[in-house]
Amino acid sequence: METPPPPTPRTEPTDADVEAFKQQLGRPPRGLRAIAHRCPCGQPDVVETAPRLPDGTPFPTLYYLTCPRASSAIGTLEAEGVMKEMTARLETEPELAAAYRAAHEDYIRRRDEIEELTGFPSAGGMPDRVKCLHVLVAHSLAAGPGVNPLGDEALAMLPEWWRKGPCVSMADSVADSVANEEDDK
Repeated sequence: METPPPPTPRTEPTDADVEAFKQQLGRPPRGLRAIAHRCPCGQPDVVETAPRLPDGTPFPTLYYLTCPRASSAIGTLEAEGVMKEMTARLETEPELAAAYRAAHEDYIRRRDEIEELTGFPSAGGMPDRVKCLHVLVAHSLAAGPGVNPLGDEALAMLPEWWRKGPCVSMADSVADSVANEEDDK
């Protein structure tokens, strides 16, 4: 894409955001702390999760991509071998490797500001390899351009997933909620 989505402020999740998350992933959120980025359509596309889930299980993925359209497009990149190519470049491009290590340190710092997970890696394969483009793109969207070079590159390869409108319909969600409330009576 020529122009990636603009940065958005981190916000507290609303009931509508939680409902959108449920529709996007087909399950309720676990450890949800904030909406880290909003899609240009207005729905959440990246959430910030707690370093530990409510049951105490460590969850090192601070930024979690929720938009199914963006996730699908990223899955296509992964299937095309983009992760393998990026990992190979880390071995031959010292400046890229240094910038990627700095992205790793940024990710760990942000997570440790919430709760330190001693002995746990950052996410997405950082700092030595590329294991998950979803995490790298989520980091790029949440932190803004220039923080995660490979996340920025992957983001630039994606189509403008929001052009067709929101990935979930809140009108359907409201109708479902009303129907469920009526069933509970």
